[in-house]
Order: sequence, then C-alpha cells, then structure tokens
Amino acid sequence: MDEAIESVFFAELEVDPRALLFFEWRQRLESGYAVGAFESEVRALATTERADPAECLALFDQLERAPRDVAWDYVEPDPPGPPAPLPQTAGSGDSDMASAARFLSDADLFDRIHGGWLGRCVGCTLGKPLEDGFVWTIERIRAYLERAHAYPLADYVPALLPPSRAYPLNPTWTESARGRIDGCPRDDDVDYTVLGLHLLEKCGTNFTTADVATAWLEHLPFRQTYTAERVAYRNLVDGLQPRHTARYRNPYREWIGAMIRADIYGYVDPGNPQRAAELAARDASLSHTTNGVYAAMWAASLVAAAFTADGPRAALATAQQCVPERSRLRVAVAEVIADHEGGLSWEAAVAGVHSRHNRYNWIHAIPNACLVTAGLLWGAGDFTRTIGLTVQSGCDTDSNGATAGSVAGILCGANAIPAHWTEPLHDRLHTAVFGYDGSKISDLAHRTQALANRNT
Repeated sequence: MDEAIESVFFAELEVDPRALLFFEWRQRLESGYAVGAFESEVRALATTERADPAECLALFDQLERAPRDVAWDYVEPDPPGPPAPLPQTAGSGDSDMASAARFLSDADLFDRIHGGWLGRCVGCTLGKPLEDGFVWTIERIRAYLERAHAYPLADYVPALLPPSRAYPLNPTWTESARGRIDGCPRDDDVDYTVLGLHLLEKCGTNFTTADVATAWLEHLPFRQTYTAERVAYRNLVDGLQPRHTARYRNPYREWIGAMIRADIYGYVDPGNPQRAAELAARDASLSHTTNGVYAAMWAASLVAAAFTADGPRAALATAQQCVPERSRLRVAVAEVIADHEGGLSWEAAVAGVHSRHNRYNWIHAIPNACLVTAGLLWGAGDFTRTIGLTVQSGCDTDSNGATAGSVAGILCGANAIPAHWTEPLHDRLHTAVFGYDGSKISDLAHRTQALANRNT
C-alpha cells in the first residue's frame, strides 16, 4: 500500500502537502518516534485527492512534536560531530593512509583521480536506464537483461525496441543506453561533483555551509534539484538559513541526496578519510540530517580511503569508522560486511538488504549504501563486475553505480578501466551547472589534482 501511495506522489514530492505529510510520518516512524497513532489520519489525508493543504500541514506539525520511542536502540547525534580519530603512524601525528598518499607519484595520483571521475561518469550512465525503484526491482532488472542477453552486466544497458510497457526504461535511455551515449549524460549525480569542484576552487576547504548555499543559488537550476535538495533550495529562497534549510518541512532529509554530493571531498583528500568526511558533513547539512549526513561522510571517507587502501574491504572498514557507531547506517553496512565475511553469495546478500530495509523508500540513503557496499565487496576490485553488480541490485541504480564506480575507478586507476566503458564518453560530460556543460573529464581531473596536491 505504501508503495502505491509513494508512486502517485513521486512526480511532485516537494510541493504536494499530502506527500510532505506522508513522507514525514514515514521518516518519523523510521527514526524511532512515537507516531504510530497518527497512521489512520495520515493515510486518510494522503489518499484524499483534494485534501485540505492546511489540514495536512497542521498534522505535519503535530508529527514534529511527537516524542521518541523509549525503546529506540540507536544513537544518532545531529549534528554528528567530527569523526573518531583513525589509527596513527607512530611518532608522525599523521594517519597511516594520509602518510601513504604523500608517496603517490603525480602520475599515479592523477590516474586515480581521473579513474574516480571516469568511474563516477560510467557508473551513473550505466544505471540511468534502470532508474526507478518502483518498477526496476532486482527481479525485473534480471528478467530484462536476460531477455537482452546482457546478464550479468558487462557493458552499458541495451535498449530493447520497441519500448515495452512491461519494461519501461527510464526516459533518459535515449542518451544512456548502449550505442546511444555521446558524452556522459547530464545527471545530478555528476552535477554535484562538478559543483563541489567549483566550490572548493573558489572557497578552499574552509568553505562554510552558507558557501554551499550560495553555490547552489548561483550555479544550479532549481528544477534540476530533487527531494531534499529541492526542499532546501526552496527554503533558501524563502529566507531560511542553514541548518534550518535541512529541517523545515523536509521529510527527505535522510535520503540519498547528500551521499551523491560527497565524492569530490574524497578526491581532494586522498588518503585522509577523516577530513573528507568533515567536508562532506559541512556540505550535507544544508539539506540533510542524521543518516543523510552520515551517508555523505561515509561515501567521502570511502573514496578518500580508496587511494591508499588495500582493496575495497579495507576502504569500507575505514569508512565505517567515520560515522557514528550506533547509527542505523553503520549497523546496516556492517551487516552486509558480515554477510560477505560469512561466505554468502551476492544474490543472498542483496536479497537480505532488500528484506531488512524494505520499510525505506528506494531513494533512502541506508539501503543504497548497503547495495554499494555489496557491489564493492563481491566486485572484489574488478571494475566491470563492481559496477555491474551494483546496478543489478536495484534501488537508486544511477546514484549507486556512480558511487561504486568512483571507488572502483580509484582503486584500479583510469588506465585500467576497460575502454568500452570510457570511449563512449568522449572525455566529455554534460551538466546543468552553469558554465560547465561540455567540460572535458580529464580537465576536471587535473583541476581536482591541483586541489589534492594542496591538501596532501
């Protein structure tokens, strides 16, 4: 029933008072608040076609005043505070990874940063045709790819023509399906990486959350923002200041939006996951809270750790230390890591993720971080297998493909990414960020390296 309600609202998540009410109730329920008694009233309003907006918002305000359930077993500080200290090299005062990063040659550092950019572009493009968690379940993804003789994924998703109602590819398939790619297609998963680079070049690593807000307003079109970001953008225009922008009538504050913005902070802090997490949290707090912020910290630290870690398992272990220990995100990712260590198959592990977290929307940060984790672990450092498994696992396929591709691209370096993935990009990306459309990916990587050299 919830999926049916959600799918009806999805085109106008940020403007329909019924959607705001319904998703706030879900957010509170998922976060351990005592809002179960509101269920019948929420559902009645949510399913009434012409529900009174004032009545919806009045009930929304009541939800905000609900106390937390005394049985809640997680500790999720907001704001999260700085990540816990990582292991130190004896006598140096530096973390082992940060010290190791200084020994990367300029050529190796560029190869890895370029690999991150390319991996993000490739993974995002791979996932775009299958992006719609209401339609593209793991079972339907497999059925479609098997019909197309493309399972398991080892190349871009083919488009079976004519289009089928049974397998409705995302409308972007015309620019992201195999044989139709001419440069990395425009997507918010890449827009925010470009915008983050612009922010860091302009403000440096001492940027504030207000600087992030200014960058959005000056360089990012409102209609190219979604869910929590669109709510925060609207709140900025209405005069609210960060961190209120993340909280005011924003039921999407734990969804994946901040996580997709985080990779750039790992690119510029190679081998320094703790600082990458701090930068990502500063950015994320414009639009997200708790696990939405933790997911950004997790992704940034994962990317930073990949520069010097001995494979994806080691990078994931480091990223786990950069988020609160008793948060839902850390516990959920730990369960996937335990499944891998216990010898489960990828299929069984992913089925477990979907079973454990089916209460969350398919764009929520927690299940998506788990699916990225599974792709990285069972991908075992192989670029193609990593992004293929990640996209095949469903939920937010383009966002997850982008994050997994970013990490896998850093681990192997740009020169080791198979050419059939990178050649269709033509070293070019499309973006909605003002002044950057048509940028050369290699140029963005060189500019990123210049920032990273200042930080190592």
